[in-house]
Amino acid sequence: MAERETDALTGTETTGHEWDGIKELNTPLPKWWLYTFYATIVWSVGYFVLYPAWPSLSGFTTGILGYSSRAELADTMQQVKAGRASWTAKIEAAAVDDIGKDRELMEFAIAGGRAVFADNCQPCHGAGGAGAPGYPVLADDDWLWGGTPEAIYTTVRYGVRSGQADARVSDMPRFGADGILPADQIAKAADYVLSLSGQGKASDEGKTLFADNCAACHGEDGKGNMELGAPNLADAIWLHGGGKAAVVAQVTSPKQGVMPAWGGRLDDVAIKEVATYVHSLGGGQ
Repeated sequence: MAERETDALTGTETTGHEWDGIKELNTPLPKWWLYTFYATIVWSVGYFVLYPAWPSLSGFTTGILGYSSRAELADTMQQVKAGRASWTAKIEAAAVDDIGKDRELMEFAIAGGRAVFADNCQPCHGAGGAGAPGYPVLADDDWLWGGTPEAIYTTVRYGVRSGQADARVSDMPRFGADGILPADQIAKAADYVLSLSGQGKASDEGKTLFADNCAACHGEDGKGNMELGAPNLADAIWLHGGGKAAVVAQVTSPKQGVMPAWGGRLDDVAIKEVATYVHSLGGGQ
């Protein structure tokens, strides 16, 4: 470190620091900057006294004002709830099928349902009900259990294979895994299933196999049965993938999806709101 000296050009004393011939001037900080800095110190002391600030082993200092962000949020949410009370009371009193008869009430329910959907349903069903492999699209007109507001409400409230007494339940037999049909017959049945949506040609044996093993649930024309939760096989909309390999896999050892029962997690108003929102996505019946 070089010794301090006075810079010949500026007349300012140096700090004694030098790098590659460049010397650092000991220029004092501007007074306005120093005063601002001192003011922030004074302000911080006042903040520590007035607001919660210092942690301890068992809690924290609460401050003279006793401010709490959680209490403020709770108060805000209470105000929001009070502002919505008249609308939520109408939704609570109305049957879910009747909400759409009141335009203003329906718009309120859709707005609330959109928020409920984003918080609880979107991780599986995608933004706007776009769906994902194994998770049904909610914006089309293909429904396993029905697309009326009441049917959607029931599905949301009780779930699918959720363990609830009133849950939607449908179990497709494991035709291959349980030895009901051999692999060659499953392949022929799959060809027939694909032919229902215009994909490939089917044999008479495949048609017979479908009639003997699948038509009881999916219908003779393969258009499904909403009372049983049996999907439409003739519309080229696939929950677990189209193509022969996917169909053969599903017939051999079917995937049985589970949807949680939201009754108890969500109150009745929220379930009606989200059912109304899902119905409004474009595919509701």
